[in-house]
Parts: sequence; C-alpha cells; structure tokens
Amino acid sequence: MALMATMVFALTLQVFMRFVLSSSLAWTEELSRYSFIWSVYMGGVLAVKHSQHVRITAQFLVFPPKIRVGMTIFTDLLWIAANFFIAYQSGLALQSAFEFPEVSPTLGIVKGYVEAMLPACFLLMNLRLIMKYWELIKNHDLMSLAKIGGGEA
Repeated sequence: MALMATMVFALTLQVFMRFVLSSSLAWTEELSRYSFIWSVYMGGVLAVKHSQHVRITAQFLVFPPKIRVGMTIFTDLLWIAANFFIAYQSGLALQSAFEFPEVSPTLGIVKGYVEAMLPACFLLMNLRLIMKYWELIKNHDLMSLAKIGGGEA
C-alpha cells in the first residue's frame, strides 16, 4: 500500500505542478516509476500468499484428484526452481550494479537499490510457496490442491 500511495502522491503532485503552477518536478516521475515497479513485484508476492497467482489449470481437470495434487506439487516445484534461478541470475547482475553503480538522474540514488527488488521478490515468492505447503502439510490438507477454480476435488 505504501508503494502505491507513494506512486499516486508523486503523480498527483506532478499533475498539480504542471497544470496548476505551469512547472514540473523531474523527481516525481522517477519516484512514481520506481514505486510502480516495486509494487508490481510485491503484488506478485501477495498473489502467491493468497493463492491468487495466475495459473493454467484446465489440463488438470481430466485427471483424478490424487494425480492433480501430484501435478500441482510438481509444477510448484518447477516454479520454485525457476524463482531461485531468476533470483540467482538477478543477484549476479545486482553485484555488477553495485560494483559499477549507476546513479538515477533526478533522485540521485544508486539504481541497484531499485533493481534489488528482483531477487528479493522472487525469493519472497518462494518463501510464500513454502509457507503454503507447510500449512497444507501441517493441517493434513494436501488434497485441497485438487480443487480447481473453487470447485470440489
């Protein structure tokens, strides 16, 4: 919410400055852009937390519930592996971003801090996925993974 509020504040301030005072502030556009980027990735983490992430599940409907559960676990393991790969690769790029820092033109911050959201958010997605499975295992509820689109297993 703080990121979205920052973005809306910066854009509102920019509109006010341009249309009311016939002036502009360069830093508001940069701040709103960075806030937007961070909020998109943090929104992905939130979607994982609430199991609302985009997932194609129609192909699972032809299988019995136990097979659906196995396939869901398998695809989630692939997802976790992909997240670790993206986090690792972006972490390597981030090392370079701090070794040879590029400073943003108007805010004067090292862009590596903005780019740090990539490994952070992909690792947070994995944390949320692992937490989801921990709860399912603890509650003996893995079969709930067989439900597709809110329907019964």
